[in-house]
Amino acid sequence: MVVALIIVATITIGVTTDIDRSTIDASGLLDASLLGWQLLYIFPVAILTNDFFLSNLWIRTFASKTDKDLWIGVSVATLIVLIILGLVGSTGLIAVWSGALTDIVDDGSVAFFILLETLPAWVVGIVLVLVVSLSTSAFDSFQSAMVSSASNDLFRNKLNIWWIRGSVVAVIVPVIILALKAPNILQIYLISDLLSSSTIPVLCFGLSDRFYWWRGFEVVVGGLGGIITVFIFGTIYFGNAQAGANLLLLENGLYANDWSVFGAFICAPFGGLLWGFGALAVRLAFQYLHAKIKGHKFDALDRPGYLDRPLSSGNEYAASDEVHVDVQAGTVVSDHKGKFF
Repeated sequence: MVVALIIVATITIGVTTDIDRSTIDASGLLDASLLGWQLLYIFPVAILTNDFFLSNLWIRTFASKTDKDLWIGVSVATLIVLIILGLVGSTGLIAVWSGALTDIVDDGSVAFFILLETLPAWVVGIVLVLVVSLSTSAFDSFQSAMVSSASNDLFRNKLNIWWIRGSVVAVIVPVIILALKAPNILQIYLISDLLSSSTIPVLCFGLSDRFYWWRGFEVVVGGLGGIITVFIFGTIYFGNAQAGANLLLLENGLYANDWSVFGAFICAPFGGLLWGFGALAVRLAFQYLHAKIKGHKFDALDRPGYLDRPLSSGNEYAASDEVHVDVQAGTVVSDHKGKFF
């Protein structure tokens, strides 16, 4: 559907849209700007961390048999997404240069649909059907991910699945209300991007065997600390706490023409990492003192046994309380749920 959407829209826009070349220089869209330079940092950080925050990356990861398959899958997806974003993103320039879009600040995020209004009716019908189908399929995937995450991660599959599904349906109601009342759909994406940029960096530390001493405590504190750092930055930058709180919701959107949004996306990941390492220091100090007082061995920095017992096949066995792989049965068994502290 995405390929069909891109082909139909690209050909039709190319054939029917008339660009006045005199408006290209006058629009100033090709000139260097503060926002343009800021977006060179904001967009990669926002999109990369948000991909980690969503389910599609992990679905592809868990479905890959080998690391090579994962690299191939991610590379193909990256290329396709890059092409799609390039084509869809260029519709903003085309909409302005063709005269279809006049208010860039308020209508910039819906430039594609404004340009769509100028196309023939049959093209509009096809594109709308494809767009609605894509949106509902993405929404359905999110619902499925919420059900599986809540059932497995929160309730350990001990609660009836129909209660979980009913809860997801109930959660959808305020989501729809929020979407209808949001002044700009781009603001919703930016809020989720800011949240993911504060939580994903500290989370990724725990995915590496080199950081086996990283715990859930650091992830939670670091994620919350990234958001708090954004609030502190906003309060200092604007001079009052209310404006700092508004920065968490990105009330002024992406086109603030100052350093507020850029500073927020700097403070979120790096502030989260600082809070995470601070939490690590506090946890290790507490565990060290606790071990000394109780006369126990301080083992918070000990390397887990399963990292040193690889099989010849490349899989890993572990103790009974750790993750292990049964090569003959072809199964992965996890008795250990991970350590929070």
